[in-house]
Amino acid sequence: MRRSQRPLPAPEDAEPRSVRGNLPAELNTFVGRDEELAEVGALLGQYRLVTVAGVAGVGKTRFVSRIAALMEKRYCDGVWIAELSAVHDAGLLEHTLAGAMGLTDHTSRPPRTMLLEHCAGRRFLLVIDGFEHLTDDCATLVRELLRVAPGLQVLAAGRRPLRVDGELTYPLAPMTDGDAVELFARRAASVRPGFALGDGNRETVRELCRRLDGIPLALELAAGRLRALTVEQVLQRLDDRFRLLTGGSPSALPRHQTLRTAIGWSHELCAPEQRLLWARLSVFAGQFDLEAVEYICSGPGLPADSVLDVLDELLAQSVVLREDSAVGCRYRLLDTVREYGADWLRATGDAERLRRRHRDWYLGLATWCELDWFSPRQAEAAARIDSELPNLRRAMECSMESPDEVHLAQYLAGTLWFYWAGCGRLSEGRHWLDHVLEEDSPYDHSRLKALWVLGYVAVLQGDAVGAVSALQECREEGERAGDASAVAYAVHRTGCLSIVTDDPVRAEELLREALGRYREIGELNSNVLMAQVELGMAVAFRGDLDGAAEICTEVREICEDHGERWAMAYALYVLAYAALQSGRSERARQMLGEALSIAHAFHDLLGTVLSLELLALVTVVEGDAAEAALLQGAADRIWPSVGLPLFGSVHYGRPRAECEERARAELGDACYEAERLTGSRLDTRAAVTRALGVRTHGGPAGGGPADGRPAREGARDGGAAGETRRPAASRTTGRGGPELG
Repeated sequence: MRRSQRPLPAPEDAEPRSVRGNLPAELNTFVGRDEELAEVGALLGQYRLVTVAGVAGVGKTRFVSRIAALMEKRYCDGVWIAELSAVHDAGLLEHTLAGAMGLTDHTSRPPRTMLLEHCAGRRFLLVIDGFEHLTDDCATLVRELLRVAPGLQVLAAGRRPLRVDGELTYPLAPMTDGDAVELFARRAASVRPGFALGDGNRETVRELCRRLDGIPLALELAAGRLRALTVEQVLQRLDDRFRLLTGGSPSALPRHQTLRTAIGWSHELCAPEQRLLWARLSVFAGQFDLEAVEYICSGPGLPADSVLDVLDELLAQSVVLREDSAVGCRYRLLDTVREYGADWLRATGDAERLRRRHRDWYLGLATWCELDWFSPRQAEAAARIDSELPNLRRAMECSMESPDEVHLAQYLAGTLWFYWAGCGRLSEGRHWLDHVLEEDSPYDHSRLKALWVLGYVAVLQGDAVGAVSALQECREEGERAGDASAVAYAVHRTGCLSIVTDDPVRAEELLREALGRYREIGELNSNVLMAQVELGMAVAFRGDLDGAAEICTEVREICEDHGERWAMAYALYVLAYAALQSGRSERARQMLGEALSIAHAFHDLLGTVLSLELLALVTVVEGDAAEAALLQGAADRIWPSVGLPLFGSVHYGRPRAECEERARAELGDACYEAERLTGSRLDTRAAVTRALGVRTHGGPAGGGPADGRPAREGARDGGAAGETRRPAASRTTGRGGPELG
């Protein structure tokens, strides 16, 4: 619930004197930011100098004015606001502050002396706004004022901190989605009476606010356009947002009258090398890290060893935002700030060179992450690609713009196979692979790799026709070009297709051939291990459970040696299948629990739903038909996001059919359908939590059932599959990226 904005409580020692100050009257309603207001109010109870920093247009001026109004009664000598944006001569600082406080002095004393003497012994809040262009001089003055006036507190608003000892910097973020929509609606109603949010425009307004990054200035300027345009028309014209969002209030500060002017104000305050880095940073999409900035943005006018210092200045001025993520410290530009920088980059004539450097960096990043996928850094590689996806998309787009560079886009789309297939991005992977292969290009290694990856993705999506077409083309052209690697992968994925289309005999033949080809070229990676897993599955489907267990036990050991987890999950699935068919349900449950945890951590929906399906059978075998039906319902909800349920395969579908038959027989049709319906209401996270949190005959495993159902009795057997002798593993190949011009 939104807290009402009320005056913050005065400290116990505040003197009950009349409030004085120069707070301006609010001309319209202040919207949102309740939590930020409360936080800064509390900080002013602990720090004597608080600086609210943020990007242009984020609402710093209005925010500190609101804080001052809410805290007015705390200060017996008043709250005074000094606007410094129009002061260009540092020698006028003291005069400006004195004028803001209503002070006059006809003596010959230096104005600073007069100001210091006046402030000493008084208790008041001084709000300083728009000081960025005079930071050093302003910092010196504030430092002296705080030293001589123990009762003084300073609330500053700017694009960078003052860097005075004892200062607390509070970064003001753009508005939340809800506050942004409310602000836009209120301002729109003041421009076009009768405007109101409703079912017909709410989503359009929400999208408009999102596109404007929740920046209050941009939202107010956009609302002002409703005098002549509809919300839909404003949204459509945002591609030229700097031209569109003009026409601010004539009474506003000059730098706030247009969005371009507001951001241009920050640009004017930057040193030449800061402007240059700002422009070059515009090549990034989404987040980026320091290493990428140092490689891509260094060059003429900006040596690599100076990039960090210049970036730090842009952070201090709120041009660049810092965000801590799962892969460490990251940075980004708001879209509006990026577009301003992009205009300047185009004006320098250096845009194409920077875009290619950006593309080359992310080609290299993808190459290293592919290698790291087969290592203990597998999870980090997945997280890194996830965070860099906007930049990787931009790199592919850049390469597609020139016929001579299409092969680089094909290389990148193929190199990301592990992300498309292993991290739940099949749909986007299919999009890019289809796109990069539309263009004519030589059948070099890059195109052939994109073809077999396309075939792999098509198999997983249940598109047999698309898979056959891509894999056959890859094999034929690979043989013609003498690319043994491409041929091996094409044979492998054709074998994978045979499994899901219920031809385990043909699958075994092709997978053994592929594994022989991999050995010949010395290939060992997650794909090779998956070929072994798929061979184990084919062998299991033919009834040789011991043979399947032996193959997948070897895979499990290699995975443990290399720190590989993704292929391990599928090996555990096959081992669990073999164990369950052999009557060892507790062992199957233990292995499926681990497989499910791994798949869910990688956002691998296929691995997740396959594990849930088999866990449902384990559960009914162990005597809990209701829980089994519920897990089947949970799987039903996931399959539409994966592809054809159980690939439409009789072999893969047999455990599900057996589970349903046994559960219906025990529960009856009505009860079975009711439990299945309950499961279908669980999202993936809840379903996984449920599956991992309930023991069939015992108490909850780590936290208990997700929905409060009664705990069950018993324990799981933690035993592993029997040991077998493992042949020596072949060497790991490390393939670099293509030659870059």
